Amino acid sequence: MKYYPVNLNVRDRCCLVVGAGAVGARKAAVLLSCGAKVRVVSPEISDAVSHMVLENRIFLERRSYQEADIYDVFLVFAATDNTELNQRIYEDARRHGKLCNIADHPELCDFTLPAVIERGDLMIAVSTSGKSPAYARWIRQRLETQFGPEHAELLQLLGGIRRQIQQRAGDSEGQRRIFEYLMEHGLLEHVKNKDRQQIDELLASVLGALVKSQISD
Repeated sequence: MKYYPVNLNVRDRCCLVVGAGAVGARKAAVLLSCGAKVRVVSPEISDAVSHMVLENRIFLERRSYQEADIYDVFLVFAATDNTELNQRIYEDARRHGKLCNIADHPELCDFTLPAVIERGDLMIAVSTSGKSPAYARWIRQRLETQFGPEHAELLQLLGGIRRQIQQRAGDSEGQRRIFEYLMEHGLLEHVKNKDRQQIDELLASVLGALVKSQISD
């Protein structure tokens, strides 16, 4: 299976999670972190889901799944331990044109969820196209040691000066050369060391004027 890689905006979109055990709780938590409106349908719920309900973070319907549950949602997640129910949810979703993810069954998925590393606005996703989630996690754990919090701070800084780089560089090739110059001359190391003077001097040498960094203390 060859998947099309995409970052999906789910902010303020209603997403359905069927099943409220450990897997359902993880699906709901990730959706919430991305700003989705989460509806959970399940006759039984885990402590984690119960806490989300008490905090008014999700909408829970404590009952069995019904086909009508998918009518007005953006994404569908089936996270039950009932294979026949998961198959039914998948078929309902396909019939109604909804994208569906079935936990641990990539053959019943319109999309899979990669192992993810997040450093602020930086997101690195690792996917094995459903062949081995354990291997994806193994790779993620090793990447986590290579990409520390300084990468989040670097991205924040680059976002702050991007407009100035665009104004000075003109075409995309010029912008690329400026970025490469900054990286080759130690910008990441200066950010990691929180060396504001070196950052400002390096940026000034490229932009022609002092640009103050915005790295948190």
